[in-house]
Amino acid sequence: MEGYLVIGIGRFGKSVARTLYENNKTVLAIDENEEVIQQIIDNQLVGDAVVLNATDENALKKVINNDFDTAFVCIGTDIQSSILITVTLKELGIKKIICKARTEKQGKVLEKIGADIVVYPEKEMGEALAKKVMNPKLTDYFRFSEEYNIFEFEAPADFIGKNLKELDLRNRYEMNIIGIKQGKDNLNISPHSDTVIEKGNILLVITDNKKNINLFDN
Repeated sequence: MEGYLVIGIGRFGKSVARTLYENNKTVLAIDENEEVIQQIIDNQLVGDAVVLNATDENALKKVINNDFDTAFVCIGTDIQSSILITVTLKELGIKKIICKARTEKQGKVLEKIGADIVVYPEKEMGEALAKKVMNPKLTDYFRFSEEYNIFEFEAPADFIGKNLKELDLRNRYEMNIIGIKQGKDNLNISPHSDTVIEKGNILLVITDNKKNINLFDN
């Protein structure tokens, strides 16, 4: 069974732990704050949680077993603690380590000492919020990689009644529609070129992050 460690139960760590647990994953939440741990136990947000200073190598070793192969280090405010914990997790053979960082400088340090993935929640949330404010049609956004973004937005008026071949977004805007939401639960992945855009459709578009989604703000 694939198990997950979530170390640092602030808002970000709590969200990660809860989402994993809601998807039937084995989750062990770790935080040195007894009140925080008691709260997530009382609210049944995870299956198991312990009060522990994760920078204590010996204490951390006692609670980790072979059931856990992925760890989230969610202590973005204390880079020294994140480094110590990441090094220990690497030594313990954790296969995948995802670390939270506040700056790119912190992220580079964490990558050098063993983090497989570094995330920047504050930066990414700020970018997403700014883009939504600039374009009210934008319903969701996230950075897919350093080069590409994925946008989710309501189909503009001049798209309605046209098929994907007619729209020709790849040549006109260097964008590709990778999905169309038609109603709450109907998602058309990799739609055919003859798919006609209807009013109320939500489009999932992938593009390089130099492109401006405000092209569709009409």
